[in-house]
Order: sequence, then C-alpha cells, then structure tokens
Amino acid sequence: MEYQDFINAVATRAKMSTDEAATLTRATLQTLADRISAGQAENLAYQLPEGLDDHLRQPPPHRRKEPANSFGLDEFVRRVADRPAIDRERAGAGVSAVLTTLREAVSRDQFEDALAQLPKEFQQVIEPVGARGGQRPGS
Repeated sequence: MEYQDFINAVATRAKMSTDEAATLTRATLQTLADRISAGQAENLAYQLPEGLDDHLRQPPPHRRKEPANSFGLDEFVRRVADRPAIDRERAGAGVSAVLTTLREAVSRDQFEDALAQLPKEFQQVIEPVGARGGQRPGS
C-alpha cells in the first residue's frame, strides 16, 4: 500500500479531508508506538510506506528501551486527541480508521502480533475484514 492510498483510506473511513486524515494517522501511529513494544513497532514500520514508517520508528525520548506503556482504548484516544492539530471530536473515528487501514497495509501476522499487545477493547474499533465506509456494525 502506498502512502496516499493509506491516507485516502483513512479519510474515506473517517469521513474527513485527506489533510485531517494525515494528521490523525501520524498521531495514531505515534501513540501506537508508545503503546506496543519497540520491536513490534519496528516490525509494523518495516511494512509501511515511506512517510508513515517513521511515525512508528521514532519512540518518544522518554521511552528508548523501556517496555511499552500500558493503557486502554479510552486513554489511547485521549492521547491522540491531545496531540497538536487534532480535532478532539474526531479522534475516535480517526483511531478506528487508522487501525483498520493498518490491518490492510501490513501482514496478518504482524497486525495480530501488535493487536495481541493491546486490550481486547481495541478489536471493537477495527472494522471487520471486507467492511467499507467507516461504519462499524451497529453504528
């Protein structure tokens, strides 16, 4: 998947502009890098196109070789929403769209390995395989 394809997919799913989708993608991937192990973040980054991979490879200065931070979905979305230039009202939809698109952009094994490091509640915001349009079942 190319960079622009990834951003377009996020924009379509979250029903936002590509500029907003790019900003939310950056924030979500950076937050994900803070939440999963550095090795797993690197494995995901390796499979992403240039322009997206660095968001997973640049761990926060305080993290370096330390274990991943442990926090749930609500805190994840709050951390994304707290980043500069993020529309707080759209952060949840953006996180869902980015994680769903990430699943499509990397190998199944790598995505499942990353998901295994997250609480089960994260699975609820990822669209089922084959779903389109940014709507979760029951939404």
